[in-house]
Amino acid sequence: MAKLLLLHGPNLNLLGKREPALYGNRGLADIDRRLATLAGERGHELTCFQSNAEHELVERIQMAGEQDIDFVIINPAAFTHTSIAIRDAFLAVAIPFIEVHLSNVHRREPFRHHSYLSDIAVGVIAGLGPLGYELALGAAMAHVTGDDFFHSGRGPENMPERMLTSQETVLPRHAG
Repeated sequence: MAKLLLLHGPNLNLLGKREPALYGNRGLADIDRRLATLAGERGHELTCFQSNAEHELVERIQMAGEQDIDFVIINPAAFTHTSIAIRDAFLAVAIPFIEVHLSNVHRREPFRHHSYLSDIAVGVIAGLGPLGYELALGAAMAHVTGDDFFHSGRGPENMPERMLTSQETVLPRHAG
């Protein structure tokens, strides 16, 4: 069993209310519950934490190093573009992580195009809404279990079930 940590940055507590055209209608609690269920079904433990305060996220990352957390998924929100402190915390604990964004930050204002975390992350997922969290969770679970799915060249029709939501179906590929 792996210990996974999901961190949410500032204003994500307002999901479902804040700019739903951009961020969707699902609340943060719904996303957290869904991901905890998916992780639990695979025998992993997922802890979720949200804060609007940079120092609290830094402290939680530092604690993760002491608590033998195996992998972190983080949506740093606005701290993506400003926080050297969060970057330094990840470098200090050396825990692998994936950076997630609900919106496509590269289609937004230029100041959102730079991330202080992307170059040290295992991967970055942006613009896929809540599905991005599920994909990040699937990647995190593959990473901690040694599953080489993401480098194997297998297509989406072979996507592990743990990464599919109950509303999704993988359609067969068309020849030609």
